[in-house]
Amino acid sequence: MEKTAPPPPLDSDAALASQETPYALDALTEHKRNGLELAVRARWIAMAITAVFLVYINPQWDVLYYHFILALICINGWFIRRVGRVGQSRMELLLIYIDLAIMTFGMVVPNPFSDNSTPLPMQYRFDNFLYFFIILAAGTLAYSWRTVMAIGVWTVTMWLVAALIAWWLTDPVPGLTEGVMAVVGYDPIMAEFMDPNSFGLQLRLQEAVVFLIVAATLAASSRRFYILIQNNAGLERERANLSRYFSPNVVSQLSQNDEPLKQVRRQDVAVMFIDIIGFTKLAAEQDAYHVIQLLQEFHGRMETEVFRHDGTLDKYLGDGLMATFGTPVAGARDATNALACARSMQLTLERWNTDRRRAGEQEIEVGIGVHFGETVLGDIGANRLEYAVIGNTVNVAARLEERTRRLGAQIIISDALLQRAREEGGDPDLWEGFVGHPDQELRGLNQPLSLWALPRV
Repeated sequence: MEKTAPPPPLDSDAALASQETPYALDALTEHKRNGLELAVRARWIAMAITAVFLVYINPQWDVLYYHFILALICINGWFIRRVGRVGQSRMELLLIYIDLAIMTFGMVVPNPFSDNSTPLPMQYRFDNFLYFFIILAAGTLAYSWRTVMAIGVWTVTMWLVAALIAWWLTDPVPGLTEGVMAVVGYDPIMAEFMDPNSFGLQLRLQEAVVFLIVAATLAASSRRFYILIQNNAGLERERANLSRYFSPNVVSQLSQNDEPLKQVRRQDVAVMFIDIIGFTKLAAEQDAYHVIQLLQEFHGRMETEVFRHDGTLDKYLGDGLMATFGTPVAGARDATNALACARSMQLTLERWNTDRRRAGEQEIEVGIGVHFGETVLGDIGANRLEYAVIGNTVNVAARLEERTRRLGAQIIISDALLQRAREEGGDPDLWEGFVGHPDQELRGLNQPLSLWALPRV
């Protein structure tokens, strides 16, 4: 059996995000992409400013050597942007290492095109180490905290190793040390500082320690920023989960309130049930795959209409669903929205059936029942909570959906819903075509209800 290579390991931030939720990983991926873009642009701008500044410091033709070094760093940044991603990438790490190596080489090795006879230790006196802070700062825009810390450690290591190698291999220029001692020999510290043959290893160590402290601080800041992204991704996940049940405007309202669903209360709500008529026979004539596909298409179309009319998807019921209007927060047009949703569902089904006829498939018929009345809202359950709408209004709506078979109706609404829609100033076209059926006995109810039915065409 052919073996596939295991996926590259993620850094700790990406691994944590991928184990928790794809939303966090997507957020980190987007951050990485945008961060790399910003880092590369910041690098190009910084290198351009540095190139101009170098001309001011050294207005000679040999400064083009350092411009070449800067160009290599810019090109390498472009490659880093191409290969960068959230998980660990060996190529990305290699390119970052090359970045630092180019910087170190350009700062330590004397310009081969310059006839300047300045001793090599003087290369360390020009404070070129400051330019490493540009790479470190740009790194915080795109890399994980571990990579930022690695940049700090690698930079310090290369810089100190280069200084030690240069100190070990370089011979002092005769006469310079003696001349300095003749002037300031009374102060050993000043003599060490002013000696052109001195590498100032204590100062190099000081640079390294300060750089490591800054790198650790920036790494900690990057870590906190990653945690912030993950927390924000968690909020987006919760918002997405709410969007599975509530319309977008309700989700927006819920996200701005503190735990509104835990308040058990009574509230007038419009409740809708919709169900496919003859589904049992239809399912028996088709294989399971096509049945599931049919339900997915049906639920998807009906769910869209519920949300489009500011409704809440309470639950799927096999070949149907229950929706509420006015939950979790009551609105000014809940009954009107429920009735408009029922009419829109019927139009959507007509268009879908047109497509099904063209494809040689059986048409779908549904029954829709809608009622308006008092319900009890709140969370039920112990450890696993579920937001529930319960009460007699729910039972009546379910009975109205069942009654569509007996009355040969597409939609049946209660007189309470119709009156409420009129009070809300709903469009009269919404109840056009409905036929009244007074004093209808419904199973489980002691009192008859007046119903309005929209006959099937």
